[in-house]
Amino acid sequence: MITKGLNNELSSNVLEYRVKDRTEDVRSSYYRDMTAIIHSSAFRRLKHKTQVFFAPSNDHICTRMEHCLHVASIASTVCRGLNLDSELAWSIGMGHDLGHTPFGHLGESILSDLMVKDGFEPFEHEIHSLRVVDFLSRKGEGLNLTYAVRDGIVSHCGESIQQSLKPSFIVKDFSKIISKNGLIPSTYEATVVRFCDSIAYVGRDWEDACRLKLIDKNDLPDEVKSILGNENGRIIDTLVNDLILRSNSDCGISFSDEVYKALIIMKDYNYKNIYKSSMLNGYRKYFTRLLNLIADYLKSLYISYGTEYEGYESEKNMLALGFGSHLREMKCKYIELEGNSNRLIYDYIAGMSDNFALDCASEILIPEHLNEHLEASLTGKWFDAR
Repeated sequence: MITKGLNNELSSNVLEYRVKDRTEDVRSSYYRDMTAIIHSSAFRRLKHKTQVFFAPSNDHICTRMEHCLHVASIASTVCRGLNLDSELAWSIGMGHDLGHTPFGHLGESILSDLMVKDGFEPFEHEIHSLRVVDFLSRKGEGLNLTYAVRDGIVSHCGESIQQSLKPSFIVKDFSKIISKNGLIPSTYEATVVRFCDSIAYVGRDWEDACRLKLIDKNDLPDEVKSILGNENGRIIDTLVNDLILRSNSDCGISFSDEVYKALIIMKDYNYKNIYKSSMLNGYRKYFTRLLNLIADYLKSLYISYGTEYEGYESEKNMLALGFGSHLREMKCKYIELEGNSNRLIYDYIAGMSDNFALDCASEILIPEHLNEHLEASLTGKWFDAR
């Protein structure tokens, strides 16, 4: 591909800066970040977190982990075409959604409402993804990633599709960021990831919706089919090649007018027929009750037991045990960083996978140790036909 003169204005010393020094090894700085992300507990949990459709028993519906792999792969391809750092793009792509809640954007909205009621800032997964890599991972030590990867993670915001965007080349003070609004990536690679987040989900969400018979493949608007294509692979190929062809140092990372128009039409189609569908909206009441149940239970535990960890053990369920263990590990870290542990409960809920949240709700309502007692007391009930 032809070099487009897309040169980052920040020095490598700034972009590769880590809060804690690390002895270098055979890996590049950004490749090393990628391996740290892959080995993190937060990344592992993404395999059981919803992308759009809550379908834990369907192996072919996109999960949050698969989405991150798609973003990383697509962004790396675009960066190769633009002579940018593909390893930086891979690392940002793999880590960009580490802060997602259970149950996708619906879960994020519900958790945000709960937090606002308790006096916190609204929950945004972009900001929380940075919190995961900087603080929550490795028992409060964080992953110690480079500035460039952390910037790409907090700035990705793929829900906002723009035609063109240039990096700001401004060094951010991450400690002062409380909202994604107005954030612009500091590098071309992070800007590419932001565009490729949209590329990765727009066709795949549509494809999943077709698989689930929520929409008919033939109903895709003609302008989208004629310009982008009528299957996910073709849509990705069209968008990737258009980005590589149209991006330059004047406009930054950019779509052509024709392709951008078709992309917006497809996004609007998806919002109307998928994201705002009765299928997805039908889950809101259910997941709201579920997350409220978990939050209320954890609050009651904390009020009852505080740091008396034997109390959590006495509950005899995995949620209480897990939360008590997490509290033991992290309380001092929270106080050191923030002066209190007020947000610990919400951070814990945000880290849950879909399956774990469902299991927790079941254990709150009918703890397993009670099941054992019930089974013992009801021995022979099926034969008691008096």
